Amino acid sequence: MKRTYLLIFCMMLAFGFAGAEDKKITSPDGKLVVTVFIENGSPFYSVSLNNKQFLEKSPLGVNTNIGDFSSELTLNDTVAIKKITDSYSLPNIKKSRVDYEASEGVLTFSKAGKKVIDVIFRVSNNDVAYKYKVYQQRNPRSCVVKNETSGFVFPAGTTTFLTAQSKAMVGFARTMPSYEIPYKVDAPMGENGHGNGYTFPCLFKVNDAGWVLISETGVDSRYCGSRLIGKADGLYTIGFPMDDENNGNGTSSPGIPLPGETPWRTITVGETLAPIMETTVAFDLVEPRYETTQKFQYGKGTWSWIMKMDGATVFDVQKEYIDFSAALGYQTVLVDALWDTQIGRDKIEELAAYGKTKNVALFLWYNSNGYWNDAPQGPRGIMDNTINRRKEMAWMKSIGVRGIKVDFFGGDKQVTMKVYEDILYDANDFGLLVIFHGCTLPRGWERMYPNYAASEAILASENLHFSQGSCDAEAFNACLHPFIRNTVGSMDFGGSALNKFYNANNTP
Repeated sequence: MKRTYLLIFCMMLAFGFAGAEDKKITSPDGKLVVTVFIENGSPFYSVSLNNKQFLEKSPLGVNTNIGDFSSELTLNDTVAIKKITDSYSLPNIKKSRVDYEASEGVLTFSKAGKKVIDVIFRVSNNDVAYKYKVYQQRNPRSCVVKNETSGFVFPAGTTTFLTAQSKAMVGFARTMPSYEIPYKVDAPMGENGHGNGYTFPCLFKVNDAGWVLISETGVDSRYCGSRLIGKADGLYTIGFPMDDENNGNGTSSPGIPLPGETPWRTITVGETLAPIMETTVAFDLVEPRYETTQKFQYGKGTWSWIMKMDGATVFDVQKEYIDFSAALGYQTVLVDALWDTQIGRDKIEELAAYGKTKNVALFLWYNSNGYWNDAPQGPRGIMDNTINRRKEMAWMKSIGVRGIKVDFFGGDKQVTMKVYEDILYDANDFGLLVIFHGCTLPRGWERMYPNYAASEAILASENLHFSQGSCDAEAFNACLHPFIRNTVGSMDFGGSALNKFYNANNTP
């Protein structure tokens, strides 16, 4: 009898240790390792490269209106691990052809004996990504994600290269946040920007070990865009949009169907900056949202506004710029704000026809809409409305317009992400390329939307016109972009010029 009890006790110990065992997902080359584990019912993970710790014990989990799936959890013993391979080509990213290989591990968590979430990890040789799959609980077939526990804990001594998230409904005509705050470089941890966190991507120097870039990808109309919230002791967590973004329209917390998935959180790790610059993780993890039968042409172009501002959006100046593009062998001219009143649609048709004789096509500027910002520039009230938008795009197609630049979005809520996606989807029907300005970071959009061209989401060239301080800092700031903003997506920095002074008359 004693021997039987002893055997049962040993079996219980064995099963207890098996359940508490760390789970590891390793990169194809074996150097990058993610370790997932449970402590007191809460899930955590850590990341190491070549046996050096880059992320320490960092929290996982989601809290929804159908249950809190960040505590009182158990981790299933079995981890489904498989090899992922993919090859793709894109014309508008840093590498024309990508051959992707990664290890995928699916970790299942239960609560009160019922499966509640999977955490899906992808680990390639320099990139870690994870997302959540939330399962249906009883009757609800949808849920609201109140917040994510998702966090990133850096070793002591790590320094940061971050750009703060602005307050909502501030700046020019209450159009912020628009991802246009200067970077603060090599700063200590423990801060939280201007109190509202930081915009992606976020770069960290982990002492002498190397570098980490944090971002997200796969964000579209099915979720909101997120930011990084700085806390004490090296912890940064995922933050959802502020309530007053977009004039308070839309909810800050995203809704998903059940079962449903969140976007990918991405972590790029390198002992040098080379893997940070070279990463394609933003595109590796996503797929096209729709197919296209069009062949979109990108090409070079000119832009009067950067030197001559709003007053030069007139017929004669734009005709000069068509000639300018043609003389340079360029393919486009961007006609900026106020063309609807200062040129008019009839004369735009004339410009488009003239440009065609020079093999130069037009891009046209639009305000994103009218009800969530005070920006006075037109055309307004078109891009936010499906009927108005499609009528306008049909007209643009009929006169041979190449694409559109849409400005002044001012938020990352799920409803705003839907506006981005709707504009892209409709523009594809009419063969139009799309540039976004005064906007959010693109999150895998080059691959998701075949007619997507670029987004600003940076303190870009226009500020050189408005501020001598921006001109003074430009050489330094420009050296940051390849290592931070431009690592994860196409950056519409805006056309520039090599005048001695940054104005149309070339005077101090």
